[in-house]
Amino acid sequence: MKDNRFYPCDRLASETLPFVSLMVPPLTLPRVAWFTKIKPTVLVLSCLLALSSCAKEDWERVAEPLRETVIARAQADLEAERVTVTASHSDRSAGGVHDFFSQADYFWPDPANPDGPYKGRDGQTNPDNFNDHRLAMIRFSQIVGELTSAWLLTGEQRYADAVVPHLRAWFMDEDTYMAPHLLYSQAVLHRDTGRSIGIIDGIHLMEVAQSVRRLEQAGAIPKDVTEGTKAWFGRFVEWLTTHPYGIAEMRAANNHGTCWAMQVACFARLTGNQEVMDMCRSRFKEVFIPNQMAPDGSFPMETSRTKPYGYSLFNLDALATLCQTLSTPEDDLWEFVSPEGNTMLKALEFIFPYVQDKGRWPLRQDIMYWDQWPVAQPFLIFAWWHFRSETSLLDTWTKLDHFPTNQEVIRNLPVRNPLLWLE
Repeated sequence: MKDNRFYPCDRLASETLPFVSLMVPPLTLPRVAWFTKIKPTVLVLSCLLALSSCAKEDWERVAEPLRETVIARAQADLEAERVTVTASHSDRSAGGVHDFFSQADYFWPDPANPDGPYKGRDGQTNPDNFNDHRLAMIRFSQIVGELTSAWLLTGEQRYADAVVPHLRAWFMDEDTYMAPHLLYSQAVLHRDTGRSIGIIDGIHLMEVAQSVRRLEQAGAIPKDVTEGTKAWFGRFVEWLTTHPYGIAEMRAANNHGTCWAMQVACFARLTGNQEVMDMCRSRFKEVFIPNQMAPDGSFPMETSRTKPYGYSLFNLDALATLCQTLSTPEDDLWEFVSPEGNTMLKALEFIFPYVQDKGRWPLRQDIMYWDQWPVAQPFLIFAWWHFRSETSLLDTWTKLDHFPTNQEVIRNLPVRNPLLWLE
């Protein structure tokens, strides 16, 4: 993968905006002498218009393979029933009607002790676990993400309006709201009423938060709804950063720690919590990139699992989403280099050939769901959005499945509507 970050729009910006902003006379830059007769104001406006045109053109390249299906899904979502955690309850849960509950995916009854604690089988999902709340949360994320994406594609207010009742139901209505914590997530029957690693279930609220952010920017939904939603996420961020479960998950060495930071960064950006966003940037630089990545760009803590391929994709998706969420012109995480020389580009260079051709994967196949991966992984489109000249990333993403139906794939693909994230 060549490291050539400049495409025509980049060159235009690099050759004009610097000397305008620094008030350097154009005649000192012979390569841009054709600008010398243009007034500075006109020059700046011309540059901005050109850059805006390029950005719009690139956004449309991402939108094209999604447009028809996203709008069709959003059309169906217009009349979707509001379903929150209060719609179902399990007698296995130690929580109440407003408390999210799920069971540890890889834990099964012990044949030698049927009434005792469940036993772990890494990578093997138990289909008999209670899953209603997670499915409801995923459905909520899909509905809000699809409606907001359709609003971005069409500008039609009806799509934004349809988001509002779902936000009210999950975050504001007294009868149906979800409590802003995950105390009872990924419980192990007869052993744990909830676990810190259950916080990973919260990644399915990221596209809800990002949708609200985009809609709020345009004033497309009522102010009381944005304020109510942001208040809920503010309480959730506080719980995620202060409760022992949240602190334990933050310190997790593998994809759980990455996913803690990914969701917390997304929620903190919505609520304007700069301190928490800075903390997530620090963990990216000081923990994830130096400690998770091997010299070849792989993630040993993921490749040692029973699903080495799927977990490698998942962790890189999370890191790329962190880059997309937290990067600024002054602090671009895509360009960060750890003292060991680890970079996001190195991680991309490791996995990308095996996304193009999974048959070349040098490690063992995943114990379950090997055939279902890869899909249109968000790291492909986020990386292309940054390394714009790398058209192979966009081409590969375009050819993969954008709308998977397998529940295990959906569970591990919290970014399903990339248009929400490309600003």
